[in-house]
Amino acid sequence: MAGLRFADGDRNVLGRQRKTRRFAATSAAGTVAGTSVAGIRAERDVESAEQPLIGPELPGDATVNLVLDLSLRVGEVLMASGAGAADVTATVIAVTSACGLPHCEVDVIFTSISICCHRGTALSPVTSQRVVRSRSLDYTRLAAVENLVGEITSGKLGAADARERLRTLTEAPHPYPRWVATAAWALMAAAVVVLIGGGAMIALMAGVITAIIDRVGRLLNRRSLPFFFQQVAGGGLATGITLTVMRLGLLPAGVQPSLVVAGAITVLLSGLSVVSAVQDGISGYNVTAAGRTMEVTLMSAGLVAGVVLALGVAVRLGLPDEPIIEPLAQTALRLPVQVLAGGAAAACFALASYATRRALLVAAGAGALGAGAHGALVLVGLNQIGASAVAAALIGFCGGLVSRRFRLPPLVVAVSGLTPLLPGLTTYQSMFQLAVQRSTAGLPTLMLAVAIALALAAGVVLGEYLAQPVRTGLGRLERRLAGPRMAGPLRPSRRRLE
Repeated sequence: MAGLRFADGDRNVLGRQRKTRRFAATSAAGTVAGTSVAGIRAERDVESAEQPLIGPELPGDATVNLVLDLSLRVGEVLMASGAGAADVTATVIAVTSACGLPHCEVDVIFTSISICCHRGTALSPVTSQRVVRSRSLDYTRLAAVENLVGEITSGKLGAADARERLRTLTEAPHPYPRWVATAAWALMAAAVVVLIGGGAMIALMAGVITAIIDRVGRLLNRRSLPFFFQQVAGGGLATGITLTVMRLGLLPAGVQPSLVVAGAITVLLSGLSVVSAVQDGISGYNVTAAGRTMEVTLMSAGLVAGVVLALGVAVRLGLPDEPIIEPLAQTALRLPVQVLAGGAAAACFALASYATRRALLVAAGAGALGAGAHGALVLVGLNQIGASAVAAALIGFCGGLVSRRFRLPPLVVAVSGLTPLLPGLTTYQSMFQLAVQRSTAGLPTLMLAVAIALALAAGVVLGEYLAQPVRTGLGRLERRLAGPRMAGPLRPSRRRLE
């Protein structure tokens, strides 16, 4: 019994010891569990603090936000001036790299620009976006912003000072009064009429009608009327006023109203961004190219609707069904006149787009070159599409060489130079055949006008591309920056902010 009692006592002692061990183990486990939340986190923080950051050492948040805002505003000016998406992307990357943000991704989608700045593995990226709400041609502002970007990329100007300069440039008024632009549009229409074979009286009438259209368009713009309806009003006014004057017998004998309408239509077509749409498509920015193409198509449709509406009203009022005027046969004697008229039309377009005085001379040279080349090619038997493409390529090639020497954006030279070659007369011919003559022959004529416009835009882009190897040291650089450049700097820098 004593042995059994001893055994029972040992069992009790062993049981108490086991309970003590279980309590101690539970307490130790609780201590470990408690330290796993705070202690392990502290260890991780220490480890993450000791690990080196992967990526460049970037400035603070305030500086990053300043650089992104500056870059977005520069890109906005380029987009509003009609620059291609590739040019805007390359320019924005050049500005961010020069200001100490070398790892940025830029996305341009027609009406918006987005920038994402990568800051290594330990910091979250910073993304900023800006919407391009307004589009207006001001080539003086575009040239000034390009010079500003050149100073930034060369290290002569910091981000803060550049931001103030940019704000001053964007808020500055146009360099010429508004009536100067109206007079330039009128003179451009007159020059286009002379280019396609019209006389002094037709040119004068086209200039007066174009001035009226410009003032009416300005009034409608103040009312915030969509641009589509402004194009409808412009096409209707150009055709309606001309046919009304003809119906009243106020036109002298031998004056062809088709040439008058063609001059006004060419002015209305000149504001469309056909070159940028084709450039975006060739450069691989398909979304932006689709958006620009839709815009060009819609604006052209508005112009066509206005012309057809005016022709339909004129037919109901008794307009005689007479054949429209055909373009004059190309002769060697007309070449000098075409050269002068093409140069004048291009210079007037540049003036109406508020270009600098230096740009006016270069634009006049490009217009004269394109008109002379087009006339010579037609004279030797080349068709309208081929002649337009070759002449536009020549404009883009020479403009790419000359514009950089004069510190001008090639976009100014390219768009101004091909403006006199826009198919205003062919467009009016197709509308007359469809609306007045009720002939299906208007569809091929309309397709011809579209093909000429595309040939002009593609030719200019090709000419700029062919000019790359000629410019010393710039060919390889531009190819790295995604193809032919018509705006923006050519030598991006990677200077860091101090």
